[in-house]
Amino acid sequence: MKICYRYIALQVLTGMIIATVVLLPLFSFFDLLDQLDDVGKGTYTARDAFLYTAMLMPRRFIQIAPFIALLGTVGALGGLAVNLELVALRVAGLSPLMISLAPAGVGGVLIASTVALEYLVAPQLQQQAIVLRAVALEQGAELGKGLGIWTRNEHNILRIGEMQHKGRAVDIEVMHFDKQGLMTVHIHAQYADIFDKSMWRLHDVTVRIFTADRIASRKIHTLRWHSFLGPEDIATLTKPPESLTPLELLHHAEFLKMTGQKADAYVMALWRKVGSVVMTIAMILIAIPFVFGSVREGLGGKLVLAALMGISIYLLDQIIANVGLVFQLNPLAVSIAPGMVLITVAAYWLLRRVF
Repeated sequence: MKICYRYIALQVLTGMIIATVVLLPLFSFFDLLDQLDDVGKGTYTARDAFLYTAMLMPRRFIQIAPFIALLGTVGALGGLAVNLELVALRVAGLSPLMISLAPAGVGGVLIASTVALEYLVAPQLQQQAIVLRAVALEQGAELGKGLGIWTRNEHNILRIGEMQHKGRAVDIEVMHFDKQGLMTVHIHAQYADIFDKSMWRLHDVTVRIFTADRIASRKIHTLRWHSFLGPEDIATLTKPPESLTPLELLHHAEFLKMTGQKADAYVMALWRKVGSVVMTIAMILIAIPFVFGSVREGLGGKLVLAALMGISIYLLDQIIANVGLVFQLNPLAVSIAPGMVLITVAAYWLLRRVF
């Protein structure tokens, strides 16, 4: 029995490796085509485009892991079915449920790999790629073209026009409000040098103080300001949610909630990482029904059908996530619901085959 499990697991592992070799370069090629459109802008060269694409490959691997699981499992078990090896295994006493344990074990290795990449490799490389691209294109890190970075705490609103790097912010506005919600102080600075412990040195500053009967304005060459943002908060604000590790997403979502801001996008990004793990498990289990059907259509037909199903599930998952974000649905339910539905369908089929 152990020999059978090892043989099936080896075939599935080989199938997933082949799927990775096919899918990862394909998706990376699309990324490269998108980057080549920017070659020639600023100092952005073809070498930068290739480097950016290469640095995004761990992130792409994590994103396509469910499809690798689906196509790899269907390809491996489908090959065994076409060669009648599954028939021999069934005759030897292995039920579909028992046969599915070997792909599940390989899926565990795939999931462990994606989790390790998610914590240790993909976020760091993706963030470096974003910074390198922005520097080459002579862009600052900003959220929303022309809008800058906005954040706040209980009594202050901060707008940063752009972050040139982690120690320099440009076009700064600070608005301070009293307990009644009335603005009492407005500070504008051309740029700011950011030091440790959230201390900023504002340069070319205009300070406006609002009272009941007048507005007093004065200009100051430099002004030291104690920011309510820590260095990690600034770094997080300039990164897309998907590029953050789960711990960074959790901490930043808590920070946004504590300061009265919406954290929906970050909470959704956090739970979608969990949903990706559930979807990978679901794709492995849902591949089993493909294999134990008729073998007349051959392996090619099974792979085409699996690919179409994978694309449909991916699009549906994206639609559900966006709808959940728009209508502020429970992010946990939205993220894991598609995977749990597929797992339920696969489990029902497997149990029906056994009992």
